[in-house]
Amino acid sequence: MVSGVRNRVERKLAAILAADIAGYSRLMGADEEGTLARLKAHRRELIDPKIAQHQGRIVKTTGDGMLAEFPSVVEAVQCAVEVQQAMFARNRDLQPDKRIVFRVGINLGDIIVDEGDVYGEGVNVAARLEALAEPGEVCVSQAVHDQVRDRLPSLTFEDRGEHSVKNIARPVRVFGVNFDNYAAPIAAPMAAVRLPSRALRAGIVAAGVALVVVCAGLWWQLGRTPPPARIGVTAPPGTSNSAAPAEASAPRLSIVVLPFANLSNDPEQDYFADGLTEDLTTDLSRISGSFVISRNTAFTYKGKPTDAKQVSRELGVRYVLEGSVRRSANQVRVNAQLIDGETGAHLWADRFDYQRGDLFQMQNEITARIARTLSLELVEAEGHRALRQRPNNPNAMDLVMRGTAIMNRTRQGDDLSEARRLFQETIRLDANMAPAWEGLAGTFLFNSRFSPSREEDLRQAGEAIERALTLDPKSALAHHMKATLHYQFGRLEQAVTEYETAISLDRNFANSYGMLGATKVILGQPQEAFEHVQKAIQISPRDSSLSVWQLFVGVANLHLGRDDEAVVWLRKSVDLNPRSSFGHLFLASALALAGQEAAARVEMAEFQRLNPGFTLGRFKAVEPSDRPAFVAQRQRVYEGLRQAGMPE
Repeated sequence: MVSGVRNRVERKLAAILAADIAGYSRLMGADEEGTLARLKAHRRELIDPKIAQHQGRIVKTTGDGMLAEFPSVVEAVQCAVEVQQAMFARNRDLQPDKRIVFRVGINLGDIIVDEGDVYGEGVNVAARLEALAEPGEVCVSQAVHDQVRDRLPSLTFEDRGEHSVKNIARPVRVFGVNFDNYAAPIAAPMAAVRLPSRALRAGIVAAGVALVVVCAGLWWQLGRTPPPARIGVTAPPGTSNSAAPAEASAPRLSIVVLPFANLSNDPEQDYFADGLTEDLTTDLSRISGSFVISRNTAFTYKGKPTDAKQVSRELGVRYVLEGSVRRSANQVRVNAQLIDGETGAHLWADRFDYQRGDLFQMQNEITARIARTLSLELVEAEGHRALRQRPNNPNAMDLVMRGTAIMNRTRQGDDLSEARRLFQETIRLDANMAPAWEGLAGTFLFNSRFSPSREEDLRQAGEAIERALTLDPKSALAHHMKATLHYQFGRLEQAVTEYETAISLDRNFANSYGMLGATKVILGQPQEAFEHVQKAIQISPRDSSLSVWQLFVGVANLHLGRDDEAVVWLRKSVDLNPRSSFGHLFLASALALAGQEAAARVEMAEFQRLNPGFTLGRFKAVEPSDRPAFVAQRQRVYEGLRQAGMPE
C-alpha cells in the first residue's frame, strides 16, 4: 500500500487588518480615473510604506479593500492609526466628493496560511470589525484591546458592546479607537499637561532654520474680533461693497448655531448642551467678517424639528451649525455638522469623544476645537462659492476669500503668487479692508528667510502689517504677524510680547500659542515651550500644520538630548509631509546621534536631493538665534549632521 503524504496546514497567531473605502462605488461612478489615480498615490506614498515600516505584509487587495497581516498586534494598531491620521491630512485640501476615506478593522486570532493567502475566523472577525467602523475610524476586537491598551497609553478605547455578526458563532465585542492624542506620551515636562482623549498628537516645539522655513507661514489663521453682529445687515461688519453692487443674498460668513440636542435621556444635562451652543456663538463671532445670529434668536429653535434650508431662509444666513451631546456612564460624545443653508449640503462633520471629568473644561476644549475648524471650513466654502458664482466679476470680499482659501490650503510657488495677486487686487478695489492687508503681509512673510529679496519682502510685510493694525488695532492676526516680523529680525522678546497680545485678543489662536512656544526654544528655553504648543495642539488637533508641530517636537528633543524621542517624532513628521526638507535634515541628525548611521545617511541624501548643495556652513549662517543657550544646545545637532554626512 502506497500512502500519500498530506501537507501540514500552517497555523499561526497573527494580527489581521482589514480595510475598505467608504463610498467606493459613488467615487468610481463620479470619477473613475481620478479615484484610481488618487488611490494609487495613497498606496504608493503612504499605505504600503506604512505597512512595511510596521513589519506587515499585504495579503491581498480588492478594488475597494485590503487585507494585511502583522506579526505584532501593537504594530498593526500603530500602522492603522498612522494611516488614518495621515489620510485626514491628505484629504483636507480636497472637496468632500473627492476624498478617499478608509474604514479599518483589526483582530488578533488564529489563522491558516496557504500559498500566501490567509483564512479562518481570525480573518473573518477582522472583516466584520471593518464593516462596523465608521469612515475614518479604526475598530478592534476584545483581544486586540486587551493586548494594546497598556502598551499604547496614548490611545483610548470606546467600548461599543457585543455585536452578533454574520458567520461568527459568538458575539464580537467591539472597541472604537480614539487616536487623536496618539504618541502623546513624551518627556517628563509634558506630564503635567493633560489633553482630552480626542485631542490630536501632543507636541512641544523646537527651533532652527526649520522653525522659520516651515513655520513662518503658520500665521494664516482667522481669529480677529469684529464688531458685534447685527441682525438685518446686508454685509459683514467692516466690509465694503464699493467694487460691486450689494447682494441681496445672505451675508458672507453668516451663520447660526442651533441649540445642540441633548440625547442623554437626562433633562438635567441640558445645561451642558446649552453652554456649548452659547460658547460657540461667541467664539464664531471672532472670525474675521463673520455675521453670527444671536443666542436669543437661535434658542427659539430649541426642541423643535428644523430644516437647515428653512432656517437659513428665515434668518438670512448662509450656514447652519447643528449638533448633539450624548452622555453615557463614563463617556461624553459631541457630534457637530456644518450645513450649507442654500443647498442643504453637509460641508463638514466631526465627532468629539471625552471621558467624563470636568465638564466645564471639556466644554471649553470642544468649543475651541470646533470654532478653530469652522473658521477654516467657512472661508474655504466662501472661496469656492465666490469663484463659482462670480468667476469673471469678483468683488473685493470675494477676492479676500479666495486668497485666504489659497493660503489656508497651500503656500508654495504659483499658489503663493496667486494669493498675493488676489490681495493686491482687493486693495486696489478697497484700500480700507484690513483682511486684505493682513493677507498681503502673509504672502511676504512666508518663507522670507530664504527669499533672494528678503529685505524687501520684510519691508513690504511690515508696511502691510502697520496698515492692517491702523484699520483694526484689535486684530489678533495682525498682532500675530507683527510678532512673526519681530521673530524674523531676531527681536525675540518683542515677538513674545506680540504673540501674547494676539492670544489675549483671541484665546483660540492656535498658531500664536505654537509660535510662542517656538520663540521660547529660540531663546534657549525649550522647557518653557511645552505648555504653549500643547495648547496649540489642543485647540487645533487636526491642523494642516501638524507635521510642522511634530517636527518641533523632534527638534526640541534633540536640544534636550532625547535622541530616541526625536527620531519618533521626526519620523512622523516626514511621513506626514515627505516634502519637508528640514524634517529629513533633523531626522538625519537624530538618527546619527541615536546610533543609526546608515538610516541617517539615507535621510541626509533625501535632504540633499531637495536642497542641492546645502552645506553645514550655510545652515549655521542662517540660524535664527545667537543666544548662548540656544547655540550651546545646537552643537549636538551639528555633530549629528556631520555624522550623517552633511558637507561642511
